[in-house]
Amino acid sequence: MDLRDKTIVVIGGTSGFGRATAQVVAGLGAKLILTGRDDGKLARCVEEFTAAGHVAQSHVLDAADEASVDGFFGRIERFDHLVSMAGGFMGGGFLDADFATIRRAVEEKLFANLRIARAAAPKVAEGGSLTFTAGSGGRPHNASGAIIGNDAVRTMVQGLAAELAPRARVNAVAPTWTPTPLWRHMAPAEVEATRQNFARSIPLGRTAEIEEVSMAYVFLMQCGFITGQTITVDGGLTLVS
Repeated sequence: MDLRDKTIVVIGGTSGFGRATAQVVAGLGAKLILTGRDDGKLARCVEEFTAAGHVAQSHVLDAADEASVDGFFGRIERFDHLVSMAGGFMGGGFLDADFATIRRAVEEKLFANLRIARAAAPKVAEGGSLTFTAGSGGRPHNASGAIIGNDAVRTMVQGLAAELAPRARVNAVAPTWTPTPLWRHMAPAEVEATRQNFARSIPLGRTAEIEEVSMAYVFLMQCGFITGQTITVDGGLTLVS
């Protein structure tokens, strides 16, 4: 499916998987609508895209805030594809993590994306798609709320896919741990130790590059006969753990 001149919304498009996905589709001739919570970071990102000759606009959006989500979708016109990077991370089981942390992880994964889906559904064009972000690699005893949220996103896209068919498709991407700016608040030595730990467990012997994960989002936009699916991008980790 040709993405040239298609309008693509990237929620969380200023860094990491979102920015990498935006760079790929911009190179394919798509028009971008990028969102983020930091106005200054958004402005700099759009400046870079436009300086490279791409069509891009920006909107400040807090995916966890209902008024912000509704306001954003009320301002934009019909779009062709949307990818959402909304969702956080957490560590800890059901007993050792505090209740608020578990609840926040579920809220950030499931309910933030459900809010986006409900607001986006009337605006997605015929033949378009919505792609969300789940996750893989953790286990219930060490990533309790995140596991619930990831599984809920998988279930959500199945339901949405049936409800929006045949007008639009709905899918998700589930990356495992990847060195991205999400971990910028961690000490570099801690990030490197985590990377090495995952690399030892992943059958391919390394962690993913950001650009490798972003290609899964692009594929789900381009392939018009996939809906209700979650693509796991983990180098085979779930096969052995």
